[in-house]
Amino acid sequence: MRPIRAINAFLVAAVLVSMAASPATPKQDPKNLKGAVRVDGSSTVYLIAEAVAEEFSKVAPGVNVTVGLSGTGGGFKRFSNGEIDISNASRCIKQPEIDACKSHKIEFIELPVAFDGLTIVTNKGNTWAKQLTMAQVKKIFASSETAKTWKDVDPSWPSDVIKVYSPGTDSGTFDYFKEVTVGKEGKIRADISVSEDDNVIVRSIEGDKNAIGFFGYAYFAENQGKLNAVPVINPKTGAAVTPSPTTIEDASYAPFSRPLFIYVNKASLAKPAVAAYAAFALDNGAKLAAEVGYIKLPTVIYERAKANLAASKLGTQMLDENGMERMGILADIYK
Repeated sequence: MRPIRAINAFLVAAVLVSMAASPATPKQDPKNLKGAVRVDGSSTVYLIAEAVAEEFSKVAPGVNVTVGLSGTGGGFKRFSNGEIDISNASRCIKQPEIDACKSHKIEFIELPVAFDGLTIVTNKGNTWAKQLTMAQVKKIFASSETAKTWKDVDPSWPSDVIKVYSPGTDSGTFDYFKEVTVGKEGKIRADISVSEDDNVIVRSIEGDKNAIGFFGYAYFAENQGKLNAVPVINPKTGAAVTPSPTTIEDASYAPFSRPLFIYVNKASLAKPAVAAYAAFALDNGAKLAAEVGYIKLPTVIYERAKANLAASKLGTQMLDENGMERMGILADIYK
């Protein structure tokens, strides 16, 4: 976990700049801000949100920021009901979630905050699974033609039974992994062990030689002395690529590189504390994302997000007219 740092003039200035640029927020000393900011959602984005909340509290000590980790889907449920101000998401919002927001008259601004590489991990004692093709990943995790033993995946591997771990089925990480691995209509095997707490998955795989699982890159970066990150064969290039800040940012770690988001309730921006917090997250997102193990976005994306927050640009840019996720380079999609 990142080190605790002292308050400095840069952070105070960042909040002042943020407040000046935020809609419906008068410029004032951040130390005079009062109120609460309610955040929930992705356990992946939680690490960034926790860091933002910690730094924000140093310059705006009168604001109470609470950050939950009920999973991306769980966060969107609370968000669409108007229970929280900001929803953290490790995938873009889905059409049914947009419809739920509309039914409760919730308008939102979509803000990307970092890149992540969904990382497949094994126990340090696993010396055979040195890389995986997408066909092998599917064989391990899919409900159809499920591999019971490592030997079922590769005849040269041991005949030991595979133990599979996964983030909770309500998480954006699970959704993203499922869609990439087995498609929207496919199913993940039923005998997986799931947890919304990625640290539980880390400990479980660390303690079982035949375990395999997946979660966001930051959790691997924090525990790389305990686990192996398995290189994945890029379907287009045929190269085995290990997740790293470089391969995630340049998208060569495919197909598991993805953007992370926060979604802000437009009505909540009328509260100075929420508006200042959201803008502060963007002003400091690149630095804090890197500190907790994720990968910063290109500067142009942060600038667009800041402009969209200031203009209260509503809705998602990540879905097409049919409600399907738009695939491609984020800078070409998010304007």
